[in-house]
Amino acid sequence: MKLGEYNELEILRETSVGLYLGDEDDNDVLLPNKYIPETGAEIGDIINVFLYLDGEERLVATTIIPKIHLNEFAMLKVNGVNNIGAFMDWGLEKDLLVPFKEQPRKMVEGKYYTVYMYMDEETERLVASAKVLKYLSNEELTVEKDEEVEILIWDQTDLGINVIVNNKHKGLIYHDQIFAELLPGQRRKAFVANIRPDNKLDIRLEKTGYAQVEPNAQKILKKLQSQSGFMKLTDKSSPDEISFQLQMSKKVFKKALGALYKQRLVRLEKDGVYLV
Repeated sequence: MKLGEYNELEILRETSVGLYLGDEDDNDVLLPNKYIPETGAEIGDIINVFLYLDGEERLVATTIIPKIHLNEFAMLKVNGVNNIGAFMDWGLEKDLLVPFKEQPRKMVEGKYYTVYMYMDEETERLVASAKVLKYLSNEELTVEKDEEVEILIWDQTDLGINVIVNNKHKGLIYHDQIFAELLPGQRRKAFVANIRPDNKLDIRLEKTGYAQVEPNAQKILKKLQSQSGFMKLTDKSSPDEISFQLQMSKKVFKKALGALYKQRLVRLEKDGVYLV
């Protein structure tokens, strides 16, 4: 049974306190009554549950979806601090510990921090670390240029916004490539724009080249339809104005608009764009 992860287990028996689940190696674990699905469960059914240690250090199963899994990053809130470390809200009854040695600076109750959850080898408990860089590596990349990736918004720098790519690598979205609101802790899809000689990753929110025209052309059409067929934007509108209304760059807007014009779906006038 894998602690800190989802496990597909078989329902073995029912008791007054809950269901006992088992794996192929004859291990069993309790799924308390409060976590049993409302749709019901029968003996012999396979159920997908998350395993963690409760307040008494007992292995327990839950159907609650935690905010972080083993070997993953997430932004969590500090619920409290004591002489052991900080305790973070990860969606389960027992808070997640961040020992003082894993805090670059002392954490403050009520604030949010990006952390990495790992298994402490000495105690065999799930703990977290705010020393994010220790768990990121770009030495051996597992992504390629133009590949779609999942990013976690991390922090802001003078150059742009640092992101965590596929839970493994560090990437950067430059300020001039940001055309939507990005909040710390947010997860979303993005694309690898460039891989530098030193393996640094440049990330974009949009696809590069012609691949980005079609979905953005559709976005313009939907905007026109929602505004009675008119949009007060032209190819001379400012990048900020285009970004505010459509969450795309001016370059992408002009490409998408050109594609729609060639298909005779829009009419371009001095005061804006009209739906044909």
